Amino acid sequence: MKMMSVWTRKTTPSAFRLLQFGSPKPKPPICFSYYFRNPFFSTTPLKKKPKPRYVFDNIDDALALFYQMIHTHPRPSLVEFNQLLGTIVRMKHYQTALSLSKQMELEGIHHNVYTLNILLNCFCHLGRVGFGFSVFGRMFKLGLQPDTITFNTLINGLSIGGKVAHAVRLFDDMVPAGYQPDLITYSTIVNGLCKIGHTTHAIRLMRTMGERGYAPNIVTYSTVIDSLCKDDLVTEALKLFSEMTGKGIQPNVVTYNSLLHAFCNRGQREKVMALWNEMLANNCTPDVISYNTLVDAACKEGKISEAHDIVERIIQLGVQPNTVTYNILMDGYCLRGKMDEARKVLHSMIIGRCVPNVCSYNIIVNGYCKYRRVDEAMELFREMCQNGPFPNTVTCTALINGMSHLGRLSTAQELFKDMSTLGLIPDTITYSTLLHGFCMNGQMDKALELFEVMQNSGLKPDIVNYSILIDGFCNAGQHTVARELFCGLAFKGLEPNVYTYTIMIKGLCKAGLANEAYELFRKMEANGCLPNSISYNVMIQGYLQNDEVSTAAKILHEMVDKGFSADISTATMFVDLLCSDTDGQLIRKIV
Repeated sequence: MKMMSVWTRKTTPSAFRLLQFGSPKPKPPICFSYYFRNPFFSTTPLKKKPKPRYVFDNIDDALALFYQMIHTHPRPSLVEFNQLLGTIVRMKHYQTALSLSKQMELEGIHHNVYTLNILLNCFCHLGRVGFGFSVFGRMFKLGLQPDTITFNTLINGLSIGGKVAHAVRLFDDMVPAGYQPDLITYSTIVNGLCKIGHTTHAIRLMRTMGERGYAPNIVTYSTVIDSLCKDDLVTEALKLFSEMTGKGIQPNVVTYNSLLHAFCNRGQREKVMALWNEMLANNCTPDVISYNTLVDAACKEGKISEAHDIVERIIQLGVQPNTVTYNILMDGYCLRGKMDEARKVLHSMIIGRCVPNVCSYNIIVNGYCKYRRVDEAMELFREMCQNGPFPNTVTCTALINGMSHLGRLSTAQELFKDMSTLGLIPDTITYSTLLHGFCMNGQMDKALELFEVMQNSGLKPDIVNYSILIDGFCNAGQHTVARELFCGLAFKGLEPNVYTYTIMIKGLCKAGLANEAYELFRKMEANGCLPNSISYNVMIQGYLQNDEVSTAAKILHEMVDKGFSADISTATMFVDLLCSDTDGQLIRKIV
């Protein structure tokens, strides 16, 4: 594949040294030397899986065999029909499998537990777990005994449907009902708990399953390690990783990817390199997700040339970059303001075999808007409407934001109204973006109208929306209205955050009400909202603007004691005061 050939750039040595870019003459480290000689990284032959009873190129062939079996005399056994249904399910034609099972009944072919488990699986994959439980009840009516597979299927269906609590209850009911959970049961529950962020409970269950004779396998360990990494509990993840390898369980690419991603997010390059070398030494082949992690890490550190080189290199190694790879690379270019390079990546996707999705286009649209190239963003938007992928709410929100920052509010408002024509529903972020645009440009009447439209749409304004309004009224000199909105937050069931408090404090200072601002400054801490560096700087600047240098100096010392520092505006104001202090009185107040 030659997608990246649109760039003719001389590669530079990688700071990571993970892929050994640059001149081929120096001998790379042992692991990487091996890696480059063996693009597939493994000398261990794969174990051949047993072939399924039936293999089809398409669903029509499967259906043809089914009808042939129905009309064969004598008919094949139920086992044969079950095997065919199982094959159709593996082809992900769940509705077809359900229809054929119904036809089997009409033809007098009675179902057994295996057949009903297949139906259960179909309903769960279709997101219709309730129908799955109907099949479960039908088993008892037919005098059939559910087995562990039955429970595993239902538990998995509940988990993937987001009903983990129900899955846990069903799991807890198994043993009292006389059914024993197996390794798959435990692993499914562990996965479900991790998905909802209950990693501690997942670890506890993993310990329990070991005590009951079901040793956690690589899937169980990898699931928990990934969850710990997502919670930024990398030390705990590494301990579990060491425990796993100590038991002779070899980590797979999924395990390594979780840890690689965690280390890259932390910018721990040496640990990334060590883990990558270990991965290769253990004959574990990196996949596209592994490389995407490296590309993302390089982009986040601003090393876009390195990210580009990684993509080029993996293409040479025969690894197919996916849409995510190119999206990461485009986002990296956009973050550095290199919009033309980002557009080249998008073009290479369009003419290549990697189809860009709406996220790909949104990255470019947002980048154009960020760098005030809104007309080019609109051009790309129109291209999306004509050729696809069709724009979504994120696309329109980015454009509205770009227009608002340029003061082109009529165009932003027109685009907002056109969203309904396009079948798109504005979300809270869309409303917040346009609301901020009106407030930023002093159009408070339109801001209030939009706020009312938002409420009528069924969306409940949150603290962010109210903070934007309060800030708008403060900047417009209407601090009385801002104060009323602020004081009414409690009646709306909303708690002001540090951002909201700071806005109101700044507004009061601007209105010459520094003492009232100071009262609110102290009240926010009493209400459990700790001031941050911005809050302190705003309060200090408020007193300095009102020539109350002693109080400003007192708050300055308090701010420094809490580990915060003066920003450029505060520092400039103090310097200006000191420069005008001819008799030394001001410096004595500050000291």
